[in-house]
Amino acid sequence: MYVPKPFVETDPAVLHRLIETHDFALLVVSGGPGEAPEAVHLPVVLDPARGPRGTLESHMARANPLWRRFESGGEVLVVFQGAHGYVSPTWYQAPEASVPTWNYEAVHAYGTPRLIEDMEAARAQQARLVARYESAPGGWRMDGTKEGLVDGLLRGIAPFEIEIARLEGVRKLNQNKTPADRRGVVAGLRATGRPGDAALADLMEEATDL
Repeated sequence: MYVPKPFVETDPAVLHRLIETHDFALLVVSGGPGEAPEAVHLPVVLDPARGPRGTLESHMARANPLWRRFESGGEVLVVFQGAHGYVSPTWYQAPEASVPTWNYEAVHAYGTPRLIEDMEAARAQQARLVARYESAPGGWRMDGTKEGLVDGLLRGIAPFEIEIARLEGVRKLNQNKTPADRRGVVAGLRATGRPGDAALADLMEEATDL
């Protein structure tokens, strides 16, 4: 991914936090000769302790033929999109000297998927997914379903994991602008009334020490 130097993010803790916060990801598989790339949107759980850069866990419907491309052993790309929003030049101190831009943060994770064929390992992976999103007291549990339901559904998915081989991060948050300009952008974002812009303004204040 092309990233201008002021916006490069390499801190693994920051990249892992972005992955965990924006965990509905885009998985991209390159095509073979004469084939177009394919992509699928998936929930992804990060295990930061497995592997030097962490391991991603996910699954897709077995009816989706995309998982069969994993059998070739090629590398895939998983894209995590964080906060983002339009930035107007009118928010800068000298708007006549600037043009519109877009602030955003994203992580690209690369690695080779490994299909999980063992039923018990697949069940354990799905239990971790459920535990992440059903953490509130009284939440849904796999062992509370009718007998045979979970096993039947497990046979209908293709679970996999990706040990991260490479992580690339970008956080374009006006680091190349003056503090006065950054404060202007934060104020402008808050004034739009869009929830996504407010989240981006919060991020800018945190990341650039405003």
